[in-house]
Amino acid sequence: MLRDITIGQYYQSNSIIHKLDPRVKLFGTMIFIISIFLGRNIWLYLMATIFLASVIKISKVPFIYMIKGLKAILFLLIFSAVFNIFLTPGEPIVTIWKIKITMEGLVLAGFMIVRLMYLIIGSSIMTLTTTPNNLTDGLEKSLGFLNHIKIPVHEIAMMMSIALRFIPILIEETDKIMKAQSARGADFETGGLMKRAKAMIPVLVPLFVSAFRRANDLAMAMEARCYHGGEGRTKMKPLKYNKADISAYGILIGYLVIMIIASVYLGGSSI
Repeated sequence: MLRDITIGQYYQSNSIIHKLDPRVKLFGTMIFIISIFLGRNIWLYLMATIFLASVIKISKVPFIYMIKGLKAILFLLIFSAVFNIFLTPGEPIVTIWKIKITMEGLVLAGFMIVRLMYLIIGSSIMTLTTTPNNLTDGLEKSLGFLNHIKIPVHEIAMMMSIALRFIPILIEETDKIMKAQSARGADFETGGLMKRAKAMIPVLVPLFVSAFRRANDLAMAMEARCYHGGEGRTKMKPLKYNKADISAYGILIGYLVIMIIASVYLGGSSI
């Protein structure tokens, strides 16, 4: 399960998506998220599916690798589907005592599952095709206007970069600790909820110790390099738009316009 978490991981490839400016990919992710919340008409989701499939194809990231992240939210998908199926009022299809399964609930659950899956896959495309440094630079550049109202954009972007870098490191550390504890006789798979929770204590304690030690080492390294925030700092590779980025902006805006028009004329009602 831990190996299936793809957040914060970068997949090396030589695709057009990898070469795009990180600001374009941040904008594209936002546009895609808006588009899948425009309505629940099947034609809207068909267009979103075609768009998503095209981007995945162009990115050259294996689809199997990309959907690994869905395993981490499998419980959330099932939980959301069950709640929508049993708690949505409407025309009952199956009635068991006081429990009713409605057609509206099934439809709503289906659209909710698709939305959550597309949210994870769409966000994964951005993180898998963008290095943490570029993603941080893109976020800082995109939100630079907030500096005028005294919001520390650089510090926020730096924290995001550090968090993204630490996710795969801590996942690997957790996997090593769990294997070491399993070799000593620890059992993480059997027993009730309380037993499994107690079994995680020998994992969490050394994991927290390791995390704090890494954080302290990072703080000392930044202090040794005289890091004092973003004021006056320059970039070794400043972000610059090229023709491909401008074209990508045009495609994204065109996609959003088409989705808005489709939601109006195809009767896409909001959830």
